[in-house]
Amino acid sequence: MAISDIKEFAHLTEADVEAIGRELDAIRRDIEDGRGERDAGYIRGTIRFQRMLELVGRAALVGSKRRPLWWFGAVALGVAKIVENMEIGHNVMHGQWDWMNDPEIHSSTWEWDMVGVSAHWQHTHNHLHHKYTNILGLDDDIGYGTIRVTRDEPWNPGHLANLFWNTLLTVFFEWGVGLQSVSLSDKKIAEIEDVAQREQAKKRRRESIGKIRRQLTKDYVLFPALTGKAFRKTLTANALANVIRNIWSNAVIFCGHFPDGAEKFTQTDVENETQGQWYLRQMLGSANFDAGRVLGFLSGHLSHQIEHHIFPDLPSNHYHEIAAKVRALCEKYDLPYTTGSFAKQYFLTWRTIAKLSLPDRFLKATSDNAPETSSELRFRVAGEPAKPQIDPVTGVRQGLKSAYESTKRKARRAAARARRAASAVEHRFA
Repeated sequence: MAISDIKEFAHLTEADVEAIGRELDAIRRDIEDGRGERDAGYIRGTIRFQRMLELVGRAALVGSKRRPLWWFGAVALGVAKIVENMEIGHNVMHGQWDWMNDPEIHSSTWEWDMVGVSAHWQHTHNHLHHKYTNILGLDDDIGYGTIRVTRDEPWNPGHLANLFWNTLLTVFFEWGVGLQSVSLSDKKIAEIEDVAQREQAKKRRRESIGKIRRQLTKDYVLFPALTGKAFRKTLTANALANVIRNIWSNAVIFCGHFPDGAEKFTQTDVENETQGQWYLRQMLGSANFDAGRVLGFLSGHLSHQIEHHIFPDLPSNHYHEIAAKVRALCEKYDLPYTTGSFAKQYFLTWRTIAKLSLPDRFLKATSDNAPETSSELRFRVAGEPAKPQIDPVTGVRQGLKSAYESTKRKARRAAARARRAASAVEHRFA
C-alpha cells in the first residue's frame, strides 16, 4: 500500500517534522523579502525572448516551401511554445509573479498558448494536484486516469496498453491536460446530481470548446493563411511545433513525478495535515533531474520539481539557490533527495509504466517495497514501527536515507547468496 504514516516512513518524530516546517518557512521568508526589480526584469526579459523567438519562427515559415526553412521555423516555434508553456505560463499561473502587481503578468489574467483553458488547469493543478500531491484518490495526476504508475492501483486488462496510452498522452499532452477537468459528454454531465455542479460542468465545456476553437483556428487556419502559398507547409510545421512542445512538457512533468523515489500516499489524516507534514509530503513525493542553465530554463526550472512543490508560488529563477538549502535540510534529517540525470529519470518513468502494464503475479516486489511504490511497512521489524536512530560511534543521525541504503545492501547480499547457492548446485551436478 502507499504511505499512510509519513512520520514513521520518514523516520522522524512529530517534533522533527514541525522543525523542518519552520526551517522551510524561514527559507520562504528570505526569498519573499529579496524579491525585486532583478526578478521582474527576468520574467519580462523571458517574455520578450519568447515572443521574439516565435516571431522568428513564424517569419521563417513564410518561406517554408524550402525544407531548411521549414525545419528551422518548426523547431523555433516549438521551442517558443516550450518557453511560453513551461517557464512563463506554468509559473505565471502559479502566482509566482503576482507580487509585481502587473496585470499583464498575473495568475488571474494569463491565458497560455495551448488548447486548455488556464482557469481549468489552475483548478486541477494548483488547487488539487499541489494540495493533494500523490495522494491516491485525490490527485488525478497519478497516471492521469489512464496509466498505471503504482502497484496500489489494482491491475486490469486495460493496463496491458500502458505503453500505448502513455505514447498517445506524450504526443497529445496538451489535450490530456486541457480536457482533464472537462466533460464533453451530455450523458456524463446529466449524471451530476448537484445542480450547481452540473451548471459548472456545462460552463467549463463551453469555455473549453471556445478555447479549442480559437487555438485550432490560430495554429491551423490563420497563421498558415498568412504565409500564402506555403499554407500547407506552415500548417504541418505548426503541428510539429505543438508535438515538440507536448513531448518535452510531458517528459519534464513525468520526470518530476514518476521515477523511482517519488512516493505515493493514502488519504489518512490528510484533513488534519500540518504545514510541516505537507512540506514533507512534497519533498518525498517529487523528484528532480540534473540540469544546467539551458536545460533548467527549457524545463521551466521544473528540473527542481522538489523545490517547486515546496514553494510553487515563489519565482522559478530562485529554485537553484533554494535547492542548496533543501539538500542541506535533507542531509540534516537523513532524508533522500531524489535526483539523477534527465535520461535516467525519464528511463525510470518508462520502466515503471512498462512493468505495471503486467499483472502483479509477474512482478517481484510488492506495493510496500517496490522501487516506485513504498510504505512504512517496508522498514518495520517484527511489526515494530521504524524510529530515527543515532549512530553510537559517529553520532550521525540514521533515518530514511540510511534505511533505504541498508535495505539495498541486504537485497544485494541476499542476491549474492542466491547466486552462490545456485552455482554450488550447478557445480555439484556438473
